[in-house]
Amino acid sequence: MLDLHRRDALPRSGGALSRGALERLADVRRLVSAAGRVYADRARLAPAIARSTGLTPEGVELGFASLEREATDTELEALVARAGHAERVHVILSANVFVAPLRALAVARAAAPRVTVRPSPRDPALTRALVEATGEDAVALAEDRDVAAIDAGELHVYGSDETIATIRADVGPGVVVRGHGSGLGLAVVSGGADVESAAEAIAGDVVAFDQRGCLSPRVVLVEGDEGRGAALARTLHDRLAAWSRRVPRGALTDDERVDAVRWRGALAFAGSLWSGPDHEVALAPRAAPLAIPPAGRHVLVSMVPRLDGVAPAIAAVARFVVAVGTDDVARVSAFVPPHARLSALGRMQRPPLDGPVDRRAV
Repeated sequence: MLDLHRRDALPRSGGALSRGALERLADVRRLVSAAGRVYADRARLAPAIARSTGLTPEGVELGFASLEREATDTELEALVARAGHAERVHVILSANVFVAPLRALAVARAAAPRVTVRPSPRDPALTRALVEATGEDAVALAEDRDVAAIDAGELHVYGSDETIATIRADVGPGVVVRGHGSGLGLAVVSGGADVESAAEAIAGDVVAFDQRGCLSPRVVLVEGDEGRGAALARTLHDRLAAWSRRVPRGALTDDERVDAVRWRGALAFAGSLWSGPDHEVALAPRAAPLAIPPAGRHVLVSMVPRLDGVAPAIAAVARFVVAVGTDDVARVSAFVPPHARLSALGRMQRPPLDGPVDRRAV
């Protein structure tokens, strides 16, 4: 979620504004090139990432496929245009998706000639590797940075809404805070979609990063009747089981396990449930409120009679929706929040490198 604190503190002149678009584009391209070197070195980094994230080795390898190593001129030009201008950007990262630091650093580097970054203490490996691979003093680690001591520039914060609120209260009055908070991914399957193809694509989006992060679909809305919803849920269960044989689920946190037991119990009582060793798929009763599942390969399938039923179905959570995957982007775009990123099913984890994943603004 994008929060602006003290928008009037944005710099109006100086070094940040003197950087032309081509220079900023070149700075971001060097970061993307560094990501390519990190990807080539992934075998060395993978054990540390598996330990810190809880992902299995296969899950880490799958996650590395989402590291942005290529981007078109059009994508990077859009990123630069959206980044704004700052004298300096300080980045504070979370630990949900281990490849996320690249996009965060690219946005910061497009905005400012100097970037410092505080990695998540729970998952610092890729951030450290990226900073080292850039070979530039312009991007530096600041692992012990005291937020309260920051008194100028911008602060880009990635984490929970609670974390962002705490940091906003601690920074000096001359600091602009851009917060990227809690988000939700969902999938929409039209009445004309092939159920098996849709289920396979959704399963791939769910398995990546064990469904952590706002690009992972947790809810699937199916256009049609209960029979079509049940067919999609059963097929998704089968596809997730097949995926787990290739990419087993990693360890869940204590909170994820508790939330999963609670969610599973509620859906087993009120709806239908398909369980595998590494996943759960639930079919909600028609017109029931969306019971958002926790991370860890848990998916809720719900029906809407027509695509225009998507908007009322998600009204209670619309402000949290960051990403939508669908087989019919043109039609579905009219019924989802305008800030949501729209992708084809199976491509939700690889959006264009054209700015922050989260396009919400308040």
